[in-house]
Amino acid sequence: MGFVQQLGLGALVTIQVAVLAYLLALLVGTLFALATLKRRLVLGTIWQIYASIFTGVPSLLVAFLFYYAGSGMIGSLAGLAGLQVKVEVSPFMAAVAALGLVYGAYLADLIRSAILNVPPGQFEAAKVLRVPLLSTWLRVILPQVLRLALPGMTNMWIVVLKDTALISLIGLKEIMAYARLASGVTKEPFIYYMLASAFFLAMTALTYFTAQRVEKWANRGVRPAAVSGAARAL
Repeated sequence: MGFVQQLGLGALVTIQVAVLAYLLALLVGTLFALATLKRRLVLGTIWQIYASIFTGVPSLLVAFLFYYAGSGMIGSLAGLAGLQVKVEVSPFMAAVAALGLVYGAYLADLIRSAILNVPPGQFEAAKVLRVPLLSTWLRVILPQVLRLALPGMTNMWIVVLKDTALISLIGLKEIMAYARLASGVTKEPFIYYMLASAFFLAMTALTYFTAQRVEKWANRGVRPAAVSGAARAL
């Protein structure tokens, strides 16, 4: 039972890493999506460099770089500003930063595509009615973006959750680390890896259940497009 309790603690760490990494990815993705809606040379170049690096390098390798070289990188950046800063990067910090920045690149494309799929008439109507820009985005555009992007965002959350299993290789004591420890001590790997599998399956089931409720809420008031007589006959 002691190892089962440790698995529970590891599961809590896994959830914390996944939630924080996903929120970071959502923040980074939203900022890049909004910044690159219009073609701007500087922002476009920054986006291309960022996307090329973080979509072309495995998330585990990014976590290794952040964990082993993160302190040096932060110190170098602070040195450019004339500051002397020494920060110890923990496995938890490296895991959140790596997963957040890697999947922020994917979410940026997803969110930008959802914004571009909002009918242009929505922007034009808000402009004609002189709705403030902030209210236009919060009350008109973003609810429609959520409805369009929700399936992809749900899948991305599941990917982030599963990728936390890789982060145990940098020393983070999450559920897979405790499962490996318990299976090595007790010589019963099947039991503990099955418990870890049950955790991920339960989290996936909870995700789909929650996503269905959110999707139903996001689709409130949406009416299906009218179908022509010939198409209805088919």
